[in-house]
Order: sequence, then C-alpha cells, then structure tokens
Amino acid sequence: MSPVAHAEEGKWTPQQVLQIDAGWLKKQGLQLPVSRLWDPARGTGLLAATVALPGCSGAFVSASGLILTNHHCLFSLIQEHSRPDRDLITNGFIAHSREEELPGKTTRITVPRKFTDVTKQVEAAVPAGADDLARTRAIDAKQKALVAECEKTPGNRCNVAAFDGGLQYTLMEGLELTDVRLVYAPPRAIGEFGGEPDNFRWPRHVGDFSMARAYKDGKPYRPEFFFPISRNGVKPGDFVMLLGYPGRTFRSFTGEEMSNEREFRFKLTQEIYGEWINILEGVKTADGAIAVAAMLKSLNNSHTNAEGQLAGLARGSLIEKQKANDEAVLAWAAGKPAYAGALASKRELDRIAEERRKTAVRDYLLSIIPAGSVALKHATQLARLAGERVKTDAAREPGYQERDWARLKAGLERDQKSFYAPADEALLASWLARARKANIAGAQGAAAAPLLRATKVTDLNERLKMFDETLAQLRARQDPLLDLAFALAPDFREWRTSLEAREGAFARLRPEWRKAVIAHAGKPVAPDANSTLRVSFAHVKGYSPRDGVLYTPQTTLAGMIEKHTGEEPFAVPSFILDAAKNARADQIPLNFMSDADTTGGNSGSPVVNGRGELVGLNFDRPWENVANDFGYNPAVARNISVDIRFLLWLWEDVQKADFVLRELGLKR
Repeated sequence: MSPVAHAEEGKWTPQQVLQIDAGWLKKQGLQLPVSRLWDPARGTGLLAATVALPGCSGAFVSASGLILTNHHCLFSLIQEHSRPDRDLITNGFIAHSREEELPGKTTRITVPRKFTDVTKQVEAAVPAGADDLARTRAIDAKQKALVAECEKTPGNRCNVAAFDGGLQYTLMEGLELTDVRLVYAPPRAIGEFGGEPDNFRWPRHVGDFSMARAYKDGKPYRPEFFFPISRNGVKPGDFVMLLGYPGRTFRSFTGEEMSNEREFRFKLTQEIYGEWINILEGVKTADGAIAVAAMLKSLNNSHTNAEGQLAGLARGSLIEKQKANDEAVLAWAAGKPAYAGALASKRELDRIAEERRKTAVRDYLLSIIPAGSVALKHATQLARLAGERVKTDAAREPGYQERDWARLKAGLERDQKSFYAPADEALLASWLARARKANIAGAQGAAAAPLLRATKVTDLNERLKMFDETLAQLRARQDPLLDLAFALAPDFREWRTSLEAREGAFARLRPEWRKAVIAHAGKPVAPDANSTLRVSFAHVKGYSPRDGVLYTPQTTLAGMIEKHTGEEPFAVPSFILDAAKNARADQIPLNFMSDADTTGGNSGSPVVNGRGELVGLNFDRPWENVANDFGYNPAVARNISVDIRFLLWLWEDVQKADFVLRELGLKR
C-alpha cells in the first residue's frame, strides 16, 4: 500500500500511521521519528500512552499513573462521592496526598498492549455454505475463543475488533486497571461552564478536565509511556496530533443505510431523549438532583448530538452526496470483473436496509433500555444474566460471560446512587407507552407505578441477592418488575436473532463493497471508528461557519468572564473572578480549535504537539461539524480542546494544587 500523501482526514490506526509519508508529517510539524509513535515489531509506542475509559479517552501524564481526561468523563466517579453535605459536583475536589484520593466502584481504564491481525483465523472459522445467522455465530465463537486465550494472561482485557465490516479483524490486547481514584475535579461551574447552551458551540470557555490515578496491586501504576506537559501551549497554525478511542462513525455506510441512521437513530433520539430530559429537569430536591445528574448529563449530550447530526445531514446534503458517491463507485466497478461481487453486495446491502425499517422502532426502544429507567435496566440485566448463566461460557451473549460478571455486579451496586424513584417512575412510564405503541408484546398491559411500588429490584440488598440467583429462583419471587423483564425476553430474542442475521450479512457483503470503494479512491482510507486506538493529524485553525462570520481558533479567560451572568450555566466561581483581578485574563488561554477528525469517544483525547508533549484535551466539536460522522468536510471539520495552560494557571496561581504539580515535575 503506497504511503498516504495527505492525512488530515482520517482516524488512522497505529498500523496505518506507518503508511503515512514521513516527509509530509515532518513538514507538518512532527519532530519525532514515526517509529516513536508506533513500533510494528513491538506493537506499541507513544500512542499507547492513550488509555480507554468507558465511552471516553484519557492520557497518562506521569510515571506514577496520573491520568488526565475530561470532567464529564469522570463525572460518575465525582457523583459517586457526592452528597448534599459534601457536594463534589458543585464544589470540586483536590487530593493533597495519595491517601486523600477517592476510589471508584466501576471506574476502570484499559491500557493498550498489543494488536494482532486475526483476519485469517476468523474467516476460516465460518463453515462453507453457512447462512448469515450461522456466519455471525461462527465469527462470534471464534472471537470469544481468541479473547479467552488472550485473557489467560493475568490482568488482560481483550476484544476482537472488525474493520470495514470484516475486511480485517484485529485482536486488541489491553491491561485493565480497575483501581482508579479521583485526584482532581474542578467545580461544576468551571468543568461545565456554558452547559447545554454552549454545548457543540464555538466560542467555548470551559475547563472540561479532571485527573485520576490508576493503581495496580495497591500501588500507583507505572506506564511505559506518558505525555509530558507542555508549558508553551499552542498558537494558530501549530501542528498537533489527537489520540483516542473514537466510538462509531458511518462513513462506510451506503446512502440507504445512512437514511436509516437519520430516521431511526437520530430522529428517535431527539424525540425520546428530549422527553426524558424534561422529566429529569423537573427534579427539584437536592438529593434527587444529585442522583439524576449523571444520567441527565449523558442524555443532554446525546440529545444535542442528535440535533446536530440531523442539522448537519440536511445542511451538507450528506446522504444525497453519499448516494452520488455510491453511484460513482458502481459505475467505475461495472466494467471490472474483479469487482462483480461488489455490485451484488451493494444491491443486497440496500435490500437489507429496506427490510430493517419494518422493525426499526422496536429495535431502537429495546436498545435504549440501559439509558432510561434504572429499575428496568436492572431487571432486564438480572433476568438476562440468569438465563445466560445456564449456558456454557462460550455460548453466552457478549456482556454476560463470566469475564463480565464482576463489572455487572459493580454496576448494580453503583447505580443505587443514580436511582430516584419519582423520576424513575416517569421514565419507565414513558418507555412503556412507546413500547406498547411499537407492539412490543412483553410491554402490553404493564404500568409503571404499580410495578415500582411492588418490586424489590430497587432495593440494593435484594438486588445483590438476585445477582446470584437462578432463573427458577428469580421467577419464584413473583416480582412484578422481574416478571416484566421475563415477558420482554422473547422480544429481546427476536431482536437479537434478527440483528445477528444482519451482522452475518454485513460480514459477508460489506468487505466486498469496501474493497471497491477503497480501490476507487486510489489511496488508503481510514476505516470507520470502532472504539479502537486511532490518531488524527491536525493544525490549530479557525473556520467560517457562514457568510460574513470568521471564528478565530483560541479563547481566553477574559471570554469566560465576559459571559458571566451570575446565574447557571454562566456563573463564574467567585475565586476565579478574584484571581482574574490580579491577572491578565486575556493572556490566559482557555480553549482552542484544530481540524482533527473526531467523534464520540474522543472526549478526553490527549492533544499533543510535534514533540509528543500534551498541550490540551479534546472535549467537543462545533455545531457545524457534528455530522462529521457521515462525511469529512475540511471547511468545518473542527474539534474543541481545553488548553493545558488554563489548567496550569488554575493549579499554580489559584487552587495551589502543589501535590500534583510536584509529581508532574512542574514545581519544586
């Protein structure tokens, strides 16, 4: 494969980084040898200083396990230790010694260790003549076997990731660290300044950062690689690299498949999450507000993202452009016998997209149960776990194997902090009403209030007992909420079976289509995001969102103070206002933009300069770039990061976080 000449577009895998023209990277501003970023012989490198958190990314910044990530990425850990008389969400937290660091029940990180191409092994596991359902199950069985072998190494957390729908399969080997402790969190007025009104907007003025420390065997973890912190920051035009674990994009989809994502993912998210947000915003008690804070934050972010996706799809005519691209590839491949399979695959992918629309609403409602009512989430998890336990471990559904039990149990315990009965009843009623309308059989006749009044699932001690009970024991309880979960089980089975069949078809069809797409492009193409380690190359750069408007790429503390109204979400803490009186607020950098290619999961991604030094943490995209998941537009493809110099000012001159600064080598 020839080297990539220009790589601004693309979330590149570590292996693909080696294909990028080293001379071009040096010209852009990379001062390190490419081999320092990734050594193919060892399967590691500086990129491995980037760690995965649930739904986020982070970065090691010291030899003793300190991790920087976004405030919103550690929000559940902050919430876990908050109560009305010790409100860390509102007031923030600083550990002045390791003894003061706060452990989390479910917070964990994964450190990348090794990547292995297992495409041939996975493909060989599919029997000749297998139908699509059998194909999925054969691939799943092989993946589980590879993961089980990988996880024989103590501490390993492994998975097999598919690229381009199955064009390549890679075994991802990582070290899972489950002892993660909170070291620093800013007050909410800093970490969330601007709130939803500023979310996915520019200019931004928010200190979206927090710090944790990873421990192993009771001692601070010592990573092989970490990013030193730069005091010099960035300026317009500077070269930067953004590393992380982007979650999911849709650029490899056909135009018809993209239409389904618009209609049955983002439009439904906008509608349903909007209703749920209104429910949670109606909570007025102090304990209730703390309980629902993490869920409300997550729903708000997903809801705003959905609105941005819909607006961007319409504004950029992205689906129409993708359909035109599809037609161009079809025309190019039509006269080439080597790509006859691609033509047939495209027709079949479109047929499956049409068929999927018949059950799309039902499928979506079943998929979002974990995002809504905490009680329903737990009941369905317990019922499903009991059903899976009777199987051999290799036959169990992903997420319910023995390797997942400790995490599931910790979640059942941790979620007690997020349960607030009045809000949960309203969320459950909302879901049930929509499920009945979508003809989900198990939801017919169910009512939220009597279910929650009579259930024991919401009692933590009873719930933990249920975790170890058999299917027969759970049924014998005659608990109404568990009975609802059992009634929904056939709906889940039907949904999962149809999903497995589709995934088998995609594994058969999409690689053929993608081969034609990549060949037509005439250059390496970065695969869709799939929560694996990627790197994007970029420059600090502004943009013009519309005629007559030009955004510069950096903001300062002065802009935050200018937005100050004294009321949430634009209330600057008084200690910041006082400190700013003795500082040049317009000289204290706060946020900056670059043209890195990002998506969800890149929250907390380290932004490093050409020397591999940390200059910022990614946390957002501007509104015009939200639909970047469907197609890259260099005119508006921007990401937003918090400038590390604001954090240093806060720690050195305002909050006096000497304990952390000394460890980072920034203070004697």
